[in-house]
Amino acid sequence: MKKARRSSDWGFPRWRGYEGAREAAPVRLCDRYGCEEKGDCPAPKAPNSPDRWYFCQAHAAEYNARWDYFEGLDKAEREGRAKAERRENSGYAEAQHYGWAGSGDGSRTADEMRALELLGLEADADIGAVKKAFRERAKIVHPDVRPGDEEAARSFQALSLAYEVLKQAEERREWKG
Repeated sequence: MKKARRSSDWGFPRWRGYEGAREAAPVRLCDRYGCEEKGDCPAPKAPNSPDRWYFCQAHAAEYNARWDYFEGLDKAEREGRAKAERRENSGYAEAQHYGWAGSGDGSRTADEMRALELLGLEADADIGAVKKAFRERAKIVHPDVRPGDEEAARSFQALSLAYEVLKQAEERREWKG
């Protein structure tokens, strides 16, 4: 007769790893058709709906890329909601002086974000990328390159203003840090 062996799951400390269970762990796949990645990012199926899609990280980013938090609100409602968001999330901005906040984490102002969008850059772009994008775009629409073209002149002014906004913001960050 075969003697029964004692399990290694008894007592403390546990002698095998916590992830060493033999049962299969349930994994929810991404709800995007054809995707085989793990779907661990919930997204609402409709506004104010408890039903959720579960996407992988890449498809969740795609789903949220053009999300407009203020869609369907009139100007007064937008301003009220934006003010409430700033009030509720002001603690994150207060931590900037500790050096915890960096680019792309909510430390950029709306003007900076518009300037980055005009230059075709992401929120975490550094000053080197800003300079490079400004120079590339300015070469195309500079008034010396396209004399008499009013549209190009307006584009150049907008690019110059965007660059100036981002340059001053970088100088303020360096001065504070």
